[in-house]
Amino acid sequence: MNYENEKVISINKETELASMIKNLRSRLGLTQEQFAAKVGVTFSTVNRWENERGAPSPLALRRIEELMEGTKQE
Repeated sequence: MNYENEKVISINKETELASMIKNLRSRLGLTQEQFAAKVGVTFSTVNRWENERGAPSPLALRRIEELMEGTKQE
């Protein structure tokens, strides 16, 4: 795989992650600020994730997964 392909894959993953976070937050009926509090980050961090300007840390991803599990059980 060359650099261009790796870049495209990376962009696609960022887009998918941003959509997943935004969809989860919407399903939970939370504002970015409320979602941030549940994950343990700032509102601006959630905003960056949703706008593909950053990605969650491993700890934040774990907390997001826990929120996802909670929605599956409802």
